[in-house]
Amino acid sequence: MLIVLIGALIFGAVGLLVLGLGQRSPTAIETRIQDFRNRAVMTEEETDLSTPFADRVVRPGIEAIARGASSVLPASVLANLDKQLTMAGNPMTLNAFVTMWVGCIVLMTGLVLSSVVVVGGAVGIQQAVVVLGFGCMGFMLPRMWLSGKVKARQKLVIRSMPDALDLVTTCVEAGLGLDAALARVAEKSTGPLPDELSRMLREVAMGKLRRDALRELGERCGVEELTSFVNSVIQAEQLGVGIAQVLRVQSDQLRVRRRQRAERAAHEAPVKMVFPLVLFIFPAFMVVILGPAIIRISDGLVK
Repeated sequence: MLIVLIGALIFGAVGLLVLGLGQRSPTAIETRIQDFRNRAVMTEEETDLSTPFADRVVRPGIEAIARGASSVLPASVLANLDKQLTMAGNPMTLNAFVTMWVGCIVLMTGLVLSSVVVVGGAVGIQQAVVVLGFGCMGFMLPRMWLSGKVKARQKLVIRSMPDALDLVTTCVEAGLGLDAALARVAEKSTGPLPDELSRMLREVAMGKLRRDALRELGERCGVEELTSFVNSVIQAEQLGVGIAQVLRVQSDQLRVRRRQRAERAAHEAPVKMVFPLVLFIFPAFMVVILGPAIIRISDGLVK
């Protein structure tokens, strides 16, 4: 019995010694790895609470609304919206615009419907027509805003094209290549056209064919003058015509078109001035001219 007890004590002492030798203090690298593992096994609730409210709630909600509306809208409408956003300079993403579009419709319709219910207490045919009209207004306002952005950007491109093309022509005639001349225009100018030229040059530097990059440039801007310039350059490269001569012809045509636009605006000015004259200036003239006579006539009738 004593031998068994001594053997058990010796076995226990040897086991404790082995365990003590096996448990060494961790190194700095092991400590950092363990800390990383502890951070990686954080609960999902703690991870969600550590992210901002906009990333946890607002952005997923917007994406869900955009996905729902995109599934209802036809593919042609979405493609047209994407194209218009590109032509407008990408003021927002497609999902953001679809969300704004839906929100505008719901907001306009909901506010008017709430006002009709609170004031009238019931919804009749006239109230329904009013609510439907404001819903149509909410449907049209985002598209009108986007069309206005596209037209404003196209006007800036058209306005800057003659000077930019003159600079490109001068640089090419001085000995620079077409890409270097376009890069010089993008460097020395500001506005939508230099930004699009810079994007086109980056695409060419990344390996895209120049004619494909030029075609996409014309499609992104949607300006007839720029599309004509792009087609002329591509055709000159394919036929082997001197690019300087083509640029000179295009520059002359752009200056002629700019002069024609100025003449057309000058001819349209008298027609556009009729409405302010009738609405604001003529009533003031009538008050100034007929006011004293009306006062004297009224005094004479009173006496």
